[in-house]
Amino acid sequence: MSHLHPLALAAALLLSPAGARAQGAAASNAPVILKAIDIRGRPDLEVIAEGDVELQRGRVTIRTDRLSYDNVEDRARARGRVQVLTAEGDRFSGPELNLRLQRFEGYFLQPEYFFARTGAGGRAARIDFLDSDRTQLSGATYTSCSADGGGTPAWLLTTDRVKLDFEANEGVAEGAVLRFLGLPILAAPVLSFPLSDARKSGWLPPSIDLDNKGGLEVKVPYYWNIAPQRDATLTPVIYSRRGLGLDSEFRYLEPRHRGELQSHWLPSDRVFGDPRYALQWQQRGFAFGKTQADALRWGHEGLRVSDETYWKDFPRVLRSLTPRLLPLATQIERDWVVGGLQSTLYARTQHWQVLQDADPQALISAPYHRLPQLGWRGAGSLPGWNSGLGVDFEAEINRFTLPANDTGAARPDGWRAHALASVSQTWRTPGAWLAPRLAFNLASYRTDTPMSDGRRSAARAIPTFSIDGGLVFERETSWFGRTLRQTLEPRLLYVNTPLRQQATLPLFDTAAKDFNTVSAFSDNAFSGVDRVSDAHQITAGVTTRLLDAGHGVEALRLGLAQRYLLRDQQITPDGKPLTQRFSDLLLVGSAHLSPRWTFDAALQYSPEIDRATRSVLSARYSPGAMHTLAASYRLARGASEHLDLGWQWPVYRGDPNATGGSGAICRGTLYSVGRINYSMKDSRITDSLVGFEYDTGCWIGRVVAERVSTGRTEATTRLLLQLELVGLSRLGSNPLQVLKDNIPGYKLLREDRADPPLRDYTH
Repeated sequence: MSHLHPLALAAALLLSPAGARAQGAAASNAPVILKAIDIRGRPDLEVIAEGDVELQRGRVTIRTDRLSYDNVEDRARARGRVQVLTAEGDRFSGPELNLRLQRFEGYFLQPEYFFARTGAGGRAARIDFLDSDRTQLSGATYTSCSADGGGTPAWLLTTDRVKLDFEANEGVAEGAVLRFLGLPILAAPVLSFPLSDARKSGWLPPSIDLDNKGGLEVKVPYYWNIAPQRDATLTPVIYSRRGLGLDSEFRYLEPRHRGELQSHWLPSDRVFGDPRYALQWQQRGFAFGKTQADALRWGHEGLRVSDETYWKDFPRVLRSLTPRLLPLATQIERDWVVGGLQSTLYARTQHWQVLQDADPQALISAPYHRLPQLGWRGAGSLPGWNSGLGVDFEAEINRFTLPANDTGAARPDGWRAHALASVSQTWRTPGAWLAPRLAFNLASYRTDTPMSDGRRSAARAIPTFSIDGGLVFERETSWFGRTLRQTLEPRLLYVNTPLRQQATLPLFDTAAKDFNTVSAFSDNAFSGVDRVSDAHQITAGVTTRLLDAGHGVEALRLGLAQRYLLRDQQITPDGKPLTQRFSDLLLVGSAHLSPRWTFDAALQYSPEIDRATRSVLSARYSPGAMHTLAASYRLARGASEHLDLGWQWPVYRGDPNATGGSGAICRGTLYSVGRINYSMKDSRITDSLVGFEYDTGCWIGRVVAERVSTGRTEATTRLLLQLELVGLSRLGSNPLQVLKDNIPGYKLLREDRADPPLRDYTH
């Protein structure tokens, strides 16, 4: 969200704060240094300088053919080829300057100007300096484009009059008209705007989107700067198919609490037939303490929508990684130090809104609500011990209930109390480490309905003993004349967990872990509390790395790992006993041997079927900025197989010396951008993003089409059009975040502007 109107930004820069205010400050505090071929005058009254005249005061320099300085009035008069230069790189030039230096009062006739910060400038009939904070411009223009053969820049902003008040951070432009390729595209008889990145109330640039769900969507935001620590944005929305709506955002940042609230409201959706809405909020704060570290911290966040098809119709409104599982959570916590152990007491609630699908095959199994969750966790060294024994613990009481629209297999609601604790000792030397660990998982259950064995309550306690250790070897080597440091890092993990039957216990928060190089070196095949896999096993692995000897950057990494069972495993993710002694072999690798090429690979190979069961292969070629090609292949045998392609690449370069009426069009560079995800199992494109960016140097045009699957036979397609006038603003819909999120290695053609932040009053 930009806080500057597209016309307002240009007018604001007709005389930048860096120019006017630097000149005023320099005139007040710095001495006058005058250089010229010929200098004459009367002492303390008048000085006349001619020939290569240069007057410097502070960060401002005036160059001209002839200059007179009246010491009594503190007035400088310059004629001929007058130039005003600032330390920030801004330039002003014209035939005549009349200026009282200390008061910064005077005028500049027919000046041309250029601002280094935006790379743009223009002309004015006259600039009147009222004082160091107030300026008025008459007949001003602004552009970052050079004139073509017809004498007209590709885009040009013209104004009748502009009044700038830097002290009030306000400018007023009269008769502002923006033309692109000779056609007027925006006009405003009178508009007000801020003169810096500081926030100011006012209308923001409109946004235009087009998709197959809502049709043409036009948004015109209004920004309300309520206070330095509070602001709001109200955005009327027009959907050609659905009707009128309103988006809003409110932010605040107080000494002890902060938060934001966003809403989307459609009072009457003509397609759906009923009102639609979405609410998303987040709050954080602390109380009963001077700082967050010693205070009671609290937080609340949530996301709620009006109906179960909302996530398909308004995918851009939902800011969630799980658009069909919408959270509502509250938490309170406080840190305590008990006998040298850093610990935290906490109370939480977690509630889900589950958006189901009309397609029976697209239904999802809902997670449990936690109402409430009470716990205590901590870590540190044992009190009074100097042996380096480390302790971790967690104790919780949870109430689990299922959402009303859960469609999974029948699962009971109930209570669970659990305690997790471990004691470990780690010995380290420069080339080796060893870490034995003893852990306990204790849990007690009480369910509202009988479990599969008829009981309503059960308890179990499971210990786990493990020893983790490794070695690190290093040697100097070279590759193609490049000095490298190679490491060899073998690792061995032994785990022993006795068998405890758990098949009848509920699964409240437990799921199987993916088998990868991280989980292979864990002592449990499950995440969560409700299942603990029995184990008597050894996991062995080795990693080798090539590091640049100069700056430590990793050029190559290769690793493999495999698990060996010393006895059969009964508690497994698929419920079937595991009798195969050797697990799948895991191989991983990454290479950055050249600045242009990047490779990554991960392979899970099954010796039982002599084939790869899972694999991920990716490569990226980036020979320079805005030049990137990426490809990846993902296989999960029997489940999915995907090929993913992404790119940003120039496909046309115009003639930089082209002239004539079309010169601004044929001098640019055309880039193709996109990403395509293809399902080889289903023989179809699942998601796609294809577009073009055209950069002429002073303006950029973007056209991007995006298609996102929302079901086996459904998809949302939208078209994004944007015109970026360099040094001014962006008009239309904004595809930049979509491009950055989807294309590996994507680079902006121009640097992005950050939103002005709220003032932080916290302490």
